[in-house]
Parts: sequence; C-alpha cells; structure tokens
Amino acid sequence: MPTPSLDSLPIRRLTLRDLTACADLSEDRGWPREEHKWGLLLAAGTGYGVDDPDGGLVAACVVTEYGPGDRPALAAIGMVLVAERHARRGVGRRLMRHVVAAMGTTPLTLHATPFGRPLYEQLGFKVIGRSEMLRGRFVPSGGLSEAGTRAATAEDLPAIVRFDEEVFGADRTHVVTRLPAFADQLRVAEEDGRITGYAAAWPNMDTHVVGPLIARDTGTARALLVSLAARTDRPLRTDIDVRHEELVSWLKAHGLAPVARNAVMTYGITELPGDWSRRFAPVTVAAT
Repeated sequence: MPTPSLDSLPIRRLTLRDLTACADLSEDRGWPREEHKWGLLLAAGTGYGVDDPDGGLVAACVVTEYGPGDRPALAAIGMVLVAERHARRGVGRRLMRHVVAAMGTTPLTLHATPFGRPLYEQLGFKVIGRSEMLRGRFVPSGGLSEAGTRAATAEDLPAIVRFDEEVFGADRTHVVTRLPAFADQLRVAEEDGRITGYAAAWPNMDTHVVGPLIARDTGTARALLVSLAARTDRPLRTDIDVRHEELVSWLKAHGLAPVARNAVMTYGITELPGDWSRRFAPVTVAAT
C-alpha cells in the first residue's frame, strides 16, 4: 500500500498513554527523553500529535492553559517537535496552525529557539522578551544565606497558589498543586508568617531544574536558590528572564554558565500578564 502523505495524517489529542512515544520523539531530535517533564505536561495540559503509519509520532506539541476553564487568560505552547525523517516538510507548520485555530481567542505564548523562531514569526507570533538558560554546579561562598526559607508543607499550598496567581497574572492551580509530587524540593520564603516567594527543584536527566522561581525581590530569589542548591548534589539548570540582570550575573559568579537564549513570544497580546519583576523563572519553558 502507498504511504499516506503527511498532509492527510490526522492531528489528534495525546494522552499519558503517549508518554513513551513523546519521549522517543524527543530523543529522535537529539533532545533528552525527559519522561518526567512530559508526564507533567500531558497531565496538566493538552497534547496534540500526528501518528506515523510506521509507528511512533511524526510530530507533537503540548498546550497548557491558565485561568478559568471556560475562558483561559493565557495558553503556553511547548515541546513542538517533528521527527527528523519528516522535518522540513510542513508538518510542524500544520500542527501549529491547528493549535492556534483550536485556541481561538485565547492569548498564546511560547519560548522559541533560534531554529524555531522563523516559523512562529510566520504564524504571527511576536518577540516580547528573552530568557537565558544557565547550567552548572552551584558554588557557595561566604556571606550566602538561606535565611527566611524552609521546606513547603501541604498547609502552605493555598497561600502558594494565591501568591503565584498574583504574580503570574492567571490561575495556575492545576500546575502548582502538582509540584509537591513532581519536584524533589519545594521551598518557600516567608516573613512575619507571610509567603514572599517560592521555588521548586525538579529532576531532569542528570540535573535539577529550578522552576518556578517566584519571589518579591532578587534577594529573596537568591535565598531560595541557595536553599535549593544546598540540598542537591546535582548540577542546577534554570531559565531566567534576562531583565533580571542582577540574578543572572550572580548565578554566573556562583558556577552556572550560559547554555542558550530563547525568545519569549506571544500571539494575541503584546506582553504577558502579571508582574515580571517577581517572576524569575518558569516551571519549564515548555509551560511558562
């Protein structure tokens, strides 16, 4: 039988049953398999994919919506991947157009690599900022303090959710409440009994990814990072909004090196909701 053309292959919703196929697709493109991250994204978001008649996936992506279920305030697109054997044949563009159409009037955002940015620009996405990926073993030095931080408890979750929504600008309850099970560490900063920041460190291959990192100021963000680094023997990885120049410089001075820069892009809005000055790092660039 003749092989169906890529244009005729249907786009379908992915589920957690597709996790291995999604990880295989990541590996096919030279990315880490990242099953742990795929599991969170497929549980908290909506996956879209194209099946390969020969097995596996031709392409995939995940959309994570934030805000009321009937009218989301924002949706993040991530993990847009096309199998190497099907690359540069228009399937990625078709998948993205499908997703944009499916989301209707919901504002969209994504983090674009230099490779992916031209496609997103063709679809109408605009660059509104940048994030810098940093990776390395955190090197402590004298004078560093984690004062005012502690491990989060179940009783902290309602306050964390409220603080997160205030800073992020949309309700992320379905993501934030998954952090205790998803992350190896979840810590809060507090003052006078009130939460002033929180951060998680979750396992990704041989690193611990720090995200989200939400804090009232740079000093609080530093204290949370020190507290997370003190409790892992893995290298840290994080993606910091480049407007936080002081924190980026501080991380570089303490052992983390720049790995890549991604463009933060939006569709339907000219800037992200919330307060960027207190939003230092996303949960993951695939979900914001």
